[in-house]
Amino acid sequence: MNFSRDVVDGAPPERLALVELARRGERREWTFGELADAAARMAGALAARGVRRGDVVLTLIGNRPEWVLTMLACFRIGAVVLPCTEQLRAKDLRLRLDVAQPFLIVCDERNLAVLEEAGSSCPVVAVPDDALWRDIQPAPAAELDPRDPCLLTLTSGTAGEPKAVLHAQRYLTGQHVQAEHWLGPQPGDLVWCTAASGWSKSARNTFIAPWIRGAAALMHDARFDPHERLELLARERVTVLCMAPTEYRVMAKRANLHPLPTLRGLVAAGEALNPEVLRAWHEATGLLIRDGYGQTETGQLTGTAPDAEVRPGSMGRPLPGVRLLVDDGELVADPASVPTFFLNYLGEPPPSGEWRTGDRVTQDDDGYLYFEGRTDDVIISAGYRIGPIEVESALIEHPAVAEAAVFPAPDDERGSVVRAVVVLRDGYAPSQQLAAELQDHVKAQTAPYKYPRIVDFAAELPKTTSGKIRRAALRGDST
Repeated sequence: MNFSRDVVDGAPPERLALVELARRGERREWTFGELADAAARMAGALAARGVRRGDVVLTLIGNRPEWVLTMLACFRIGAVVLPCTEQLRAKDLRLRLDVAQPFLIVCDERNLAVLEEAGSSCPVVAVPDDALWRDIQPAPAAELDPRDPCLLTLTSGTAGEPKAVLHAQRYLTGQHVQAEHWLGPQPGDLVWCTAASGWSKSARNTFIAPWIRGAAALMHDARFDPHERLELLARERVTVLCMAPTEYRVMAKRANLHPLPTLRGLVAAGEALNPEVLRAWHEATGLLIRDGYGQTETGQLTGTAPDAEVRPGSMGRPLPGVRLLVDDGELVADPASVPTFFLNYLGEPPPSGEWRTGDRVTQDDDGYLYFEGRTDDVIISAGYRIGPIEVESALIEHPAVAEAAVFPAPDDERGSVVRAVVVLRDGYAPSQQLAAELQDHVKAQTAPYKYPRIVDFAAELPKTTSGKIRRAALRGDST
């Protein structure tokens, strides 16, 4: 098997594959033939720089074709790609460099400064640079086994330090299940998944799943603006839209939603949408947002199918063939039934037995699942999963902070936001100025989306008899 050869090279060369909307307003259409040739030459460029099968290539590129071409090139020659979001800071990148030990980095020129700050010692290729692949001999597609590694993604948990999730080649073709039974594009459609490059959902729904179904992908390299997004949906005649719940909420609240005749499907994942948002989009477009659920380790597990009933608050039913059960309130999966299940955490043995997701759910009589919360302390904010210990560690590095506890607080737009309760060292007094300083400090230490949007001060933190922080007690105080 080889995704680059079987899906991209194998598509009708004249069929539209990619619509590129650049940050400065330029627009370009790529056919599958153009994309296949460029990806093969990019693979040749990587090979000419010494990248071999199994080597790790780290990308730090925005939503632009060079990111897609690098991903495809790695898939083509059997290299392992680690896509990183541009929101990462030097500390985040340093951790990824240490864990993954990349052979080569392909970096957007606008991210070179933060990469240098991270102290990278491996070769770096800057993009955009058409010469990188234009005059290079195309590399042949390697014959790959479904269990050969292809993709690394890092995820944060309550232990604080992110773990590197290693996926196999089967992860790519395994996307056909959710592509058919959740995302739902048809040949000739235009799919817009707005997730930034670097997230597990971005690659699989930005281009992998659409191309498996013969649809084209839209890529927009710009910050989220609700009014601009609505205008682009109409102008580009988007057929299927995949956005984070927060983006749906913000657009329902701030943009003047109106009928979009070409739009046929709306999907979301990460957290439940409230009935008001569902109603606003339904009244404007005639469509209901279909929810789904998955994890970095598992890929998509559930979804509401295009022809199924949408039940507000539900993340749908298990995808066809995927065996899930609810054990003592926790969602549990049979890995053998999940075509996109990961190989292992880098440096650790493969997982064995059932997969306990750590998510609390309920299930109705018709099999629809409803997310209730985490069994651990992971915070889900605007679809991002944030480990509280990582934020607490950043706060404690500030000279004013003696102790800190981080937990979720309810928010109308983001579902939850990060809230911090801080105990100050002697000589420091609570103030709005200090709270803002602590927020900026966290932004500088880690990815900005992790910073505490609420900072409160306390004389002490509630603790157990063994000295552990009682976050449950703090959460109770916040509701």
